[in-house]
Amino acid sequence: MFEQALKNIDNILRADNAGGALDYIEQTSWILFLKYLDDLEETKKTEAALAGKKYNYILSPQYKWSAWACPKTVDGKLDHQKAFDGDDLRDFVNLKLFPHLKTFKMSAENSDTVEYKIGEIFSELKNKIQSGYALRKILNIVDALHFRTEEEKHEWSHLYESKIKGMGNAGQDGGQYYTPRPLIKTIVKVVNPKIGETIYDGACGSAGFLVEAFAYLSKDREKLSSKDWEVLQKKTLYGKEKISLPYIIGIMNMILHGVETPNIKRTDTLAENINDIQEKDRYDIVLANPPFGAKMGRELQQNFPIKSSDSAFLFLQHFIKILKAGGRAGIVIKNTFLSNTDNASVSLRKLLLESCNLHTVLDLPGGTFTGAGVKTVILFFEKGAPTKKIWFYQLNLDRNLGKTNALNENDLAEFVELQKNKKDSENSWSVDTSTLSLSNGFDLSVKNPHKNDEIILREPKEILEEMGELDKESEKVLNKIKRSL
Repeated sequence: MFEQALKNIDNILRADNAGGALDYIEQTSWILFLKYLDDLEETKKTEAALAGKKYNYILSPQYKWSAWACPKTVDGKLDHQKAFDGDDLRDFVNLKLFPHLKTFKMSAENSDTVEYKIGEIFSELKNKIQSGYALRKILNIVDALHFRTEEEKHEWSHLYESKIKGMGNAGQDGGQYYTPRPLIKTIVKVVNPKIGETIYDGACGSAGFLVEAFAYLSKDREKLSSKDWEVLQKKTLYGKEKISLPYIIGIMNMILHGVETPNIKRTDTLAENINDIQEKDRYDIVLANPPFGAKMGRELQQNFPIKSSDSAFLFLQHFIKILKAGGRAGIVIKNTFLSNTDNASVSLRKLLLESCNLHTVLDLPGGTFTGAGVKTVILFFEKGAPTKKIWFYQLNLDRNLGKTNALNENDLAEFVELQKNKKDSENSWSVDTSTLSLSNGFDLSVKNPHKNDEIILREPKEILEEMGELDKESEKVLNKIKRSL
């Protein structure tokens, strides 16, 4: 029923020309959010009544779902006399509902409240459903859905995750929407967060890492005390996202997975000077898949000691800086980071090896990230002590990965088991960092010693990008020589 409901909503949005495929989930999300909020308020009202208390609604009467979206008659049917439709419905949403909900951001006591999240979401959104009649059809569909029981929320979270996965497969920028969940689950297992530790993703996209970390920490819900549950809900998971669409989807994704007030901020992480990061700003754990290859301007590069136009390189510096001493991280990055010879790559590898214990590198096959078009590795490290030995694992599969043949948790089972004790195998080996130095550029190339006939091939685009960077470096040197002459 839920799956068919989402398909019907997509069909209505398509007929209404409400943007492209990526807009459909955005528009569906704000409607689902308001229905979820209505169900949440009714549940809290019931809980308060059982405790002999009065519940104060977040939304005032005229803006409650039951007043504007789907008012009912005594027999529980849609009250056509009170229900808005057509232009009246569209105008109410655009001119009254959205402006009112935006004000919650200013009036909320703090950013940890549901009120603040309401204001933040609707400050970023606009209604793109042009026809009030189309909107009425969608409201009627959503009204029949419920978020009351754990079973309903669980089913909805799965469906929403499928929608996000579909977005991830929709184009070349899919990586910002969807990191394969088997990979995230594996990274979370290896990092092994505990209740009471703070977890951060500064490029959280649709919040996949935060959602899976929450699932990992709440898998034994019945064993958690009420205090532990409150800490997990309010003081554990933190994220930042620059782009409006993934930000909204991230909040909704966390809510559907059981986090009532997600601590996600709509902000540009790289606009923050890392020298301004203080101890109070640091986290115990960083889990992230920062965007690859996005070209950063000189102004943003000034916020970092190691200048690079590659966003992933700036994010990695941010993540190292924002970790507490002894903090742990699992970071996705392009595999060329391990071997590129430009100054930024060498300097960043040096920083990582000297300030952190890079204990594990997981090398992934091509096709792991559908639509991304680059090979990746996962860096696992702890901050505070230099690296002495690195354990490499190369994931070699007997099939090609793609949309119809995706990565699964069984593919990574051997890695998880061997990583516990950093055991050598046909696919894993260790490297002593005493063999690395500035003279060899701290080269961390993935060269499996058990596969001597293997040829490491690089993407032509990556080679051309590196050549471009080297040309720029050469031009700078030549200009300095010319000036000195």
